[in-house]
Amino acid sequence: MDLAEVNALDATIKQNVIEKIMALEDFFTADIVFYYGQIYNNVIPLYKKLIHEIYFKSDKKYSRLVIFLNTPGGSVETVEKFADINRNFYKEVYFIVPEQAMSAGTVFCLSGDKIFMDYASSLGPIDPQIFNGKQYVPALGYLDKIQEFVEKSNSGIPLNSVELFFLQQQDIAFLRLCEQQKSLTVNLIEKWLVEYGFKNNEENLTLEEQTQQAKDIAEKLGDNSQWLSHGRYINIKRLKEMGLNIEDYSNDENLSKFIREYNDLLTSYIIRGNMTFFLNSKIYF
Repeated sequence: MDLAEVNALDATIKQNVIEKIMALEDFFTADIVFYYGQIYNNVIPLYKKLIHEIYFKSDKKYSRLVIFLNTPGGSVETVEKFADINRNFYKEVYFIVPEQAMSAGTVFCLSGDKIFMDYASSLGPIDPQIFNGKQYVPALGYLDKIQEFVEKSNSGIPLNSVELFFLQQQDIAFLRLCEQQKSLTVNLIEKWLVEYGFKNNEENLTLEEQTQQAKDIAEKLGDNSQWLSHGRYINIKRLKEMGLNIEDYSNDENLSKFIREYNDLLTSYIIRGNMTFFLNSKIYF
């Protein structure tokens, strides 16, 4: 395929994407954004530009934002910044997860008023990623391992040489940072669920009861002893059992079609281009 054919194909895809976005706009009465990739500080300027442009350059002014999210996770601080940007412009924020939103992506979803998923969608355990000087690592995994050794020692079982060496190599400041990340994640989830996720309080729970329910959900999502793997997929059934309000579009043929066509078109484009990060809106491609 020569350059002219590639450009023509891209132009056709772009036009199709815009048509799908317009259909979704009409359905949700909202601006539509597509986010694919990891969530780290270096993408904050791009995300800010995306939201700023779609809000100010769109012909229609909506008070609602709908975010298609597909991410393996990333930084909780970045998620908090994204949420602040969203709420500066929009009264309501919905998340659609056609495939997966893991770790910090799960936390990002919980900053919304509604989360839309189907039978094949997944969120993940919340385990904030921290840079240890070499790579990003799951904070809760570090803390759980340290706690395991502490409990073993307290029970009177001596640590072996490998375990002692591991403990001696630990940076106390880094472990403290892991603890702070855990607290930040739980605090954000509690705040956002009470303020947004539970705002349609059909059970007539008191503020204290809602806060406790949010805390319970955060603890369940962060329970590594239950999930066993940072990459564990949590489906819609288990999320509902935890007490999360999830909008299940599995049996909504019309909405499923809108979501699938838009998501699959862009996902195929991303895979064909071997991309690891991609943002889209009707004026940002």
